[in-house]
Amino acid sequence: MKTVAFHTLGCKLNFSETSSLKREFEDHDFLVTGFSDKADVYVINTCSVTQDANSDCRKYVRQALRRNPDAFVAVTGCYAQLEPQEIAEIKGVDVVIGARDKFKLFELAGQFEKKDKTIIHHTDVNEAVDFHHAFSSSDRTRAFLKIQDGCDYKCSFCTIPLARGKSRSPLIAEILKNARQVLDEGYREIVLTGVNAGDFGRYNGESFLELLMALDRIDGLERIRISSIEPNLLHDDIIRFAADSRTIQPHFHIPLQSGSDTMLAIMKRRYRTDLYRKRIGLIRQHMPSAAIGVDVITGHPGETEELFRETIDFIQALDVSYLHVFTYSERPNTTALDISPVIPVPERRKRTHVLRRLSKQKRFDFDTRHAGQQHTVLFESEPKNGLIAGWTENYIRVYTPFHPTLVNAIKKISLDQYDTETGGYIISLPLSIVKESAGSVHG
Repeated sequence: MKTVAFHTLGCKLNFSETSSLKREFEDHDFLVTGFSDKADVYVINTCSVTQDANSDCRKYVRQALRRNPDAFVAVTGCYAQLEPQEIAEIKGVDVVIGARDKFKLFELAGQFEKKDKTIIHHTDVNEAVDFHHAFSSSDRTRAFLKIQDGCDYKCSFCTIPLARGKSRSPLIAEILKNARQVLDEGYREIVLTGVNAGDFGRYNGESFLELLMALDRIDGLERIRISSIEPNLLHDDIIRFAADSRTIQPHFHIPLQSGSDTMLAIMKRRYRTDLYRKRIGLIRQHMPSAAIGVDVITGHPGETEELFRETIDFIQALDVSYLHVFTYSERPNTTALDISPVIPVPERRKRTHVLRRLSKQKRFDFDTRHAGQQHTVLFESEPKNGLIAGWTENYIRVYTPFHPTLVNAIKKISLDQYDTETGGYIISLPLSIVKESAGSVHG
């Protein structure tokens, strides 16, 4: 039996697509092994968000060939769409496959025999018009379900529309079919992923809200999370429905990128801080304990010290739970390259450090204000240092002594002892509850 190994760079959408590729190889009688193992075929699914795309890709190609110099190496993903020739120049790469053809590996790679010269399968990104279904499948208990691909936005810093093409999504009926398949595999929580998930259904006469309502009615589906949604697409009726939903967890991740209206205009974002503030306020009104995550970019061209201070002040005043902070990096063919002043890299990193400190404080404040409360936890990860970890419905980390019956179990717990070292609560469950069936919620 031939073996294949995968390495995925970037977002949860990439991970869900890699999982679909794994299933295709398994259907062709390949044995999927770890990337650190010797394999006959290595598939590297790349990202293009940062300027490290080239060095990351090169590093993993080298690692693969160290394990097996005769291995067939395929590179796909966003970086493969944007810079196919650059990848082809990396010694040892056999095939580079762009956005349109990433799910045609078996059609394009033949017998996966080592090539003398790299083959490139690349088309204009506008030809990537099909939607390829994908969902993650691993030993974790949350499944990442792809509901949308591509993006019609033209944000100044972003290469994703160039790498993935225009926004597109399938019909709700198709998503429901995939969701049921995920449930059949034993998952209890589904995370909805996409490049711009809130744009779901726009060209099909359907809507993201209608999708949520349909998923909420699926028997056996216990938890739904929304991976990320643009503030201008997080409409009031979505927030109100989520608050009353049986399955949607009180957890939102809402990109901000900057807390300065001047910078939001420069970035070509489709909202301003007033709308963002209103969205946070409505969530807090209907779901006081909801976790709210925020994406922010530091050091984007044009971000003066004064404008950065506006971002700090805006976020400090927001009742949010944590930040994902990204340091701006130049990307080819983006309009940000034409904007000045250009912020020196050391200053960008300094600003990132400032916001990450603020994120730590926000996270601590959010977690500890729930001390003494009861919540439900889905335990999911393998034991580490004798503890198994899980997340509450509102995304607070919880640890408890490992017991095999806790894997994929939902338990009602009390948040008693917060541990600053792990950044979560360490709890002790009565043995009677630990040993109860993982198939239902127990308190």
